[in-house]
Amino acid sequence: MRLAELTKGLDVSVDDNWRDMEVQGIAYDSRQVKPGYLFVAIPGFKVDGHDYISQAVANGAVAVVASKPTNLGEQVAVIQVENSRRALAQLAANFYNHPTRRLKVFGVTGTNGKTTTCHLLAAIFRRQGHKVGVIGTIGNWIGDEQLAAARTTPESLDLQRIFHQMLEAGVTHVVMEVSSHALELHRVDATSFTGAVFTNLSQDHLDFHNSLEEYLQAKGKLFEQLDASHAAAYGVANMDDKRSFQYLQQVTQVPLIAYGQDQGAAVRADDISLCADGVTFRIWHKDTSFLLSLKIPGIFTVYNATAAAAVALQEGIEPQTITAALENVPGVAGRFERVDCGQDFTVIVDYAHTPDSLENILQAARQFVKGRLITVFGCGGDRDRSKRPLMGAVAGKLSDYTVVTSDNPRSEEPDEIINDILPGIERHTKNYRVLVDRGEAIAHALHYARPGDTVIIAGKGHETYQEVKGKTLPFDDREVAREILRRLK
Repeated sequence: MRLAELTKGLDVSVDDNWRDMEVQGIAYDSRQVKPGYLFVAIPGFKVDGHDYISQAVANGAVAVVASKPTNLGEQVAVIQVENSRRALAQLAANFYNHPTRRLKVFGVTGTNGKTTTCHLLAAIFRRQGHKVGVIGTIGNWIGDEQLAAARTTPESLDLQRIFHQMLEAGVTHVVMEVSSHALELHRVDATSFTGAVFTNLSQDHLDFHNSLEEYLQAKGKLFEQLDASHAAAYGVANMDDKRSFQYLQQVTQVPLIAYGQDQGAAVRADDISLCADGVTFRIWHKDTSFLLSLKIPGIFTVYNATAAAAVALQEGIEPQTITAALENVPGVAGRFERVDCGQDFTVIVDYAHTPDSLENILQAARQFVKGRLITVFGCGGDRDRSKRPLMGAVAGKLSDYTVVTSDNPRSEEPDEIINDILPGIERHTKNYRVLVDRGEAIAHALHYARPGDTVIIAGKGHETYQEVKGKTLPFDDREVAREILRRLK
């Protein structure tokens, strides 16, 4: 692609000497640069891409996009921009010929429920006969083919490449998780969304966002991005989260469809029945209603399914298709996932890593637990410290016994993270134990359990690793629990 075409939409001028130069590819990692590539220098949190410009040129870069003064003489084309992350998104969309303009893309944002809502909505679209792409925390899919996923929302260049691959493979509908980090860091800029879904807002990521207000504003960027000139664009938001809903109403320029249990919601859930094996409830839309029974327990399942149904109804999908799709979803990896090796107590692994999500799963377990509720959890290192005592308070209040352990300590000392958690627990109970080693903590909880008890292992869910001091170590809560349960038998 000619450099002049590649830079369309950027507020830059390209020297006439370079306008017709052919660019073979784009990279933001100098190690990925090949001859004929354009290198985009991005200031990162740990390293700055501007420090690797010379390496990119040595690897064959013929053009460089930079947000800091850069002088390479006449060796390569240098394009100066104000924000190289924003520029990367536009360049990527241009390079792949704006694939989302020919796809129906649905972005799901919010603190909790993004993954499950995406997978429920994908199940509905598949039932309708569409070929579906999924982008999110537990993996990226093109139809039935799974791709590697390094983060919830890929970097803009990787994201546009995935969209291109999806389009080439015949995908028509894409559902994707959109994190607040992705929105702040311009990863979804230049992406054309048909619809945006907001699940809820609770405390998380305050290590990145300075306040809950800034966190909400980051989520709102997805709704601001919806294009009013796109006649079919719309938003779907949880009306029961009133403050967030009102904010989204203010910032979006497209119709905002309300869902929830509030009487004013356009898509409303009521007649809710919660049990150990799942939930049953009725969805009202306009003057009609239909019954849903899902195999995933918890009130959060009601909200996630109602959000997915709201999008489907807006897309003209019939209630019987929605019902058939959702009632056949067995669950989502690492989300209230049971580990059953024939033991006489219940073991559940869940990704809950915020105060609100931990409270949700413990309250869901309280609906069916016959004996004691035992919770194993920790908090991630290098993340929002203020939520640690809050999570401790939730566990101490709702659990009969708590085992406090490591999550992903990253660069922090696990003991220091645990010391931040304990004041919250101790406000409610002394019935807890600290075991820093996560494997030992899970083993202790499972040995401690008796018939009729329920053990919740929270925080990591689908993850198959543990991050410790710059190393990524193999660790899967589900596999660790299975191995211990087999030995117990």
